[in-house]
Amino acid sequence: MTRERILAAGSELVHEFTTWDWRGLTFRAVAERAGVGERTVYRYFATERELHDAIMRRLGDESGITYEGVSLDGLGPITERLFATLPSYAVARWDTAEPIGPTLMAEELRRREAVAGAVAQPTAGWPEEGRRMAAGLLDVLWSVQSYQRLVSAWQLDGEQATKAITWAIGMLADAIRAGHGPLSSDGQDPLSSDGQDPVSGEQSPPETGGAA
Repeated sequence: MTRERILAAGSELVHEFTTWDWRGLTFRAVAERAGVGERTVYRYFATERELHDAIMRRLGDESGITYEGVSLDGLGPITERLFATLPSYAVARWDTAEPIGPTLMAEELRRREAVAGAVAQPTAGWPEEGRRMAAGLLDVLWSVQSYQRLVSAWQLDGEQATKAITWAIGMLADAIRAGHGPLSSDGQDPLSSDGQDPVSGEQSPPETGGAA
């Protein structure tokens, strides 16, 4: 199937890039790798953005990674799958892998939204600042830049780096579930003992036992 050949060719090219920069993933490059003409690629993908988005979905299918509906408990397993795929790419250093282009930037946004969604329910009673702190720290932990830092600066191998990061994610997830928020003075409930938000000073509504 021609469309499948095009996507497979795109996936091969991405795995060969030495930097996480898809500007070389052009219609011409994909067509040459797939053994088809550029017009054939245009027949299936009207724009380069459509082509890149389809290849990104293909990479997700190959790795088994999806950010849809991820829960707090699911962050560790997704992180393991993500880091397990890194050796299959020729990228030299992941700590300089800033997203370039609309497809990579959109994928980065999906990752951040996935983390925010994962903490939304267990932090439903927290101040907004506390929720963003927790989500932001989880986002830092499961980033490829953190993985690269452990490998390069601390001489951990890939398996050790993955174990360290998933351990930290698990510890933070446990703290979040227990209500140990970053804004609380006692390390317990992110709301003060009288139910007052320590940031805004507003009174929190009484808990009903369900998630907001």
